[in-house]
Amino acid sequence: MKTKQIIKLLSACVMLGVCIVACKKEQVPTSVKQVDEEPVAVEKKMKTQSVTSAYYIKAGETHNFVYGSLLTSYNSYRVNTTTQTTTAYEWYNISQIYADAAMVKLGATAYAPYMNNTFTWMNNMWDGGNPAGGYYASANVNGTGASGDKYTDDNALSGVTYLDAYDVTTGTTQTNYLNAAKACANWLMNSGQWDNTYGGGFWWNTIKESKPTQTNGLALQLFLRLYQITGQTYYRDWAISVKNWLVGNMLDPVTGLYIWKIDGAGSGTKHTEKFTYDNAIMVEAFLLYGQIMADNTYVTKAQNLGISMNTTLWNSTYHVYIFNTTDGRINPAWCVWGSQAMIKLYQRDGNTAWLDYAQQNIDYMNAKLRNTTNNGYYHFCNFDGSGVETRMEGVDQAWMQRTQAMLSDYR
Repeated sequence: MKTKQIIKLLSACVMLGVCIVACKKEQVPTSVKQVDEEPVAVEKKMKTQSVTSAYYIKAGETHNFVYGSLLTSYNSYRVNTTTQTTTAYEWYNISQIYADAAMVKLGATAYAPYMNNTFTWMNNMWDGGNPAGGYYASANVNGTGASGDKYTDDNALSGVTYLDAYDVTTGTTQTNYLNAAKACANWLMNSGQWDNTYGGGFWWNTIKESKPTQTNGLALQLFLRLYQITGQTYYRDWAISVKNWLVGNMLDPVTGLYIWKIDGAGSGTKHTEKFTYDNAIMVEAFLLYGQIMADNTYVTKAQNLGISMNTTLWNSTYHVYIFNTTDGRINPAWCVWGSQAMIKLYQRDGNTAWLDYAQQNIDYMNAKLRNTTNNGYYHFCNFDGSGVETRMEGVDQAWMQRTQAMLSDYR
């Protein structure tokens, strides 16, 4: 996710609109207590009619904005509506496929052509000249000019997204999605992005400058899901290796959260900032690990990690997940990833407190960052809604569409 490093280096210690302290703990809600014993999957899933949900309606309105302002005649998506209108980012396009897959899962088959057409366009970004393949980070919207660095998290997220599309398609289309997910995993396994530096772990990109939590967490999700579908034990073995490295190297035992990254010479420097989406990715990974490996201790880990998120990464004044513990801004994509994790926790154990966090976080985005005229979402704001950065980035629209579609099943 190419733009993350630049944004992360802009630190602002803000709390409740003024100052946020990394070690600050909010009171844990009594409805979500620390879990000490193995959980039982309740699977309550109290669904509403999605099409009547206000969140379903907003998801559709967001897609209409994307269709009118970001979708190109080539079936790619431009980066934003203003400053980068001739460039397509790999993970922005993938995130929109992810969002459309969520709508198809709800039965909205009209979104399938968007999903499938952009999937076809993605071939332009694949490195066909390399035996291992791999997606480049960017290209022109017409599909030319794909080159430069490759990002492990982009490729892992692509594989995860394709498996969501696999779940909602059939026949040859479904097979093509599965094969594309396998190709993403093949690049991860054979590109040299994993090595023994810092005891293992995937590098963020082909520059090999750092090993972050989110990169490895997404790879873990991909390997687990491919093992579940194919039964191939090498995916299981990779999943175990990635999981062991994350737990052994990236967990901060004080906060119960996963840190940003390791970089530098020798044994490396640990950057202990905590990001909402890094930890949301780990919640999802542990839920998958518990389900697929039949190990409920990892469901417990996911629940406790969710509690830690809601203790340290939740702003209880504005009811929103923070970007990270050193940056007091709110972003629709990175912050709303927390809602996805909370929804998946609810899907596992039926505790509606998770849904409350998911809903309030989304409600904040709709109140502070949504343009009520065109229904697009702005890029950043401060806790109180001030300082709005008015760029409308494609990835922000995709994640608001996706998470509101997911929430519409229940609220």
